[in-house]
Amino acid sequence: MNYRIIGVRSAAAVLLVGLLAVPGLSAALTLEEALRIAEREAPSLAARNADLLAAQSSIGPAGELPDPKVTLGLQSVPIEGEARLRLDAEPMTMQMVGLMQEVPNRAKRRARVQTAEATAALAHAQQTVERINIRQLTAQAWIDAMAAEQKLKIFKQLYAENQLLSQAVQARIAGGRGLTADSLLPRQEAAQLAEQQDLLERDQAIARAGLRRWIGEAASTPLDGNWPTWGDDIDLYRHNLNRHPELMAFGPMSDRAEAKIAETVSDKRPDWGWGAEYQRRGGGFGDMVSVSVSFDLPVFPGSRQEPRIAAERARLAGLHAEQQAMLRLYEQQLAEDAADLQRLKQAVSRLDETLLPLAEEKIRLATADYRSGKGELTSVIDAREALVTLRMRRVDLSRDHSLVSARLYFAFGDIQP
Repeated sequence: MNYRIIGVRSAAAVLLVGLLAVPGLSAALTLEEALRIAEREAPSLAARNADLLAAQSSIGPAGELPDPKVTLGLQSVPIEGEARLRLDAEPMTMQMVGLMQEVPNRAKRRARVQTAEATAALAHAQQTVERINIRQLTAQAWIDAMAAEQKLKIFKQLYAENQLLSQAVQARIAGGRGLTADSLLPRQEAAQLAEQQDLLERDQAIARAGLRRWIGEAASTPLDGNWPTWGDDIDLYRHNLNRHPELMAFGPMSDRAEAKIAETVSDKRPDWGWGAEYQRRGGGFGDMVSVSVSFDLPVFPGSRQEPRIAAERARLAGLHAEQQAMLRLYEQQLAEDAADLQRLKQAVSRLDETLLPLAEEKIRLATADYRSGKGELTSVIDAREALVTLRMRRVDLSRDHSLVSARLYFAFGDIQP
């Protein structure tokens, strides 16, 4: 017994089990796993997280006083006579060091804090919107990849059927009941299938590339799962219309605009400041101390503050109008997607219950006629092509149904608190 080979195989088995036990390295990629990976690794979501952290960090400093200022200088230095440029010859010559502090009015500081808080709330809303968008786009990419795989599976079945058809034709010709030219038809069909398979493999590569954008190398993993659906509770979606992800940002944006208005209105109130200076004199003269208080004088509000207030209020009105326009747009999209979802559901049901069974029955009848000598082989080929078309249409309809269902769910169902 070769114990070395047994040991290598055991080690390989242990390694395989260990790899399968590692999160994210499963044998197949489900939609749920793809969504988790996308949320964890999407660079755009990391960017929104950083924006949120930056906005939250700005709230505290927003209401603080400006940094104080240190002043250094010389006062009353003579520039003529024997005392020219001397600092100790004149009693009014002083070396000065001082401290100044500007104090914006309380309303302005409060408005700045509100602006920072609204900015943080907006960043949080944008983070949520980005997360939902990533989930939706990842789901769409997974569905597209699933459609490509389903079509390739259909072609593998068709190749097997093509081989059986070719064998039946050869047997019929060998038995003297068929035309020699018929032997070319299965080969022509196989060549056409190969051409269509090339296109499908191209589509699969493109779909996998789209999925790789969101989940990285995990997109190369085989897919697992059926066509996903998220329900068709249109009444629930209508109830959530005002909570569409893209509308979530308007609340914080309106709050920030109102805070900007309040800050502009606060410019009508005077800011003030104070200062203190220590003045050192030379030549044995006594030192001095100065204290000062300053106030702004907003004496021309009609040409300064009022136009800025009107501008901020106009921006807020425009924001409300834009919100209403987007609400109507999403209301239209909801109605269109709801109607499309119902159409696709009926189309899939019609294919499964009527069209596909009839197409399969037509193939059986055409094949039976051909074998009995009553029909042509071209009828069998045409019937098979019709069945291929219907099977491909079945995949396309299932894909479109899942895509519309995903669009409705992530827009109106995947609502965050």
